[in-house]
Amino acid sequence: MDYLVDLLKILLPAGAVLYGMYLVVVSFLSKEREKMLVDLKTQNTQTILPIRLQAAERLCLLLERITPNNLVRRANVSGLSAAELHSQLLAEVRDEFSHNYSQQVYFSDETWEAVKRAIEEVTTIVNLGRQSLSEGQDSGMDLAKAIFSVSMERKSNAIAFALKQVKSEINIYF
Repeated sequence: MDYLVDLLKILLPAGAVLYGMYLVVVSFLSKEREKMLVDLKTQNTQTILPIRLQAAERLCLLLERITPNNLVRRANVSGLSAAELHSQLLAEVRDEFSHNYSQQVYFSDETWEAVKRAIEEVTTIVNLGRQSLSEGQDSGMDLAKAIFSVSMERKSNAIAFALKQVKSEINIYF
């Protein structure tokens, strides 16, 4: 019996020490894991943030380039017929959009939808400008004037809204 009591005197403190060591090791490993996750997030942010900023710059540039004023100014209006200018403007909007299509990866669905609505509005403005031309107005200059007129009449400004969305989403990170 004394042997059993002596064994318990040794095993109980040893068990308590082992349990205490187990708790210390688990706590240490947990803190190390949290530290590694924080380091990983920091490295990820250092890599992703510049790419997101570049994506925002590209979307802002896209939106600025497709505003009706800038779009028509970039097209060589003199010497083009209304049909040629119309197809050139629509092709340019499509090209700009397809060139920047991959930027949607870096933005929320709401922001990307705002950008798509802006593209659709510009396409609508160009098409409405073409439809508003009367007989005999076949020059590119007539179409440009009609596009400016339709653009001024539109109440909503989807391009400004999309720019605001892109900027507000980027401001989250600063």
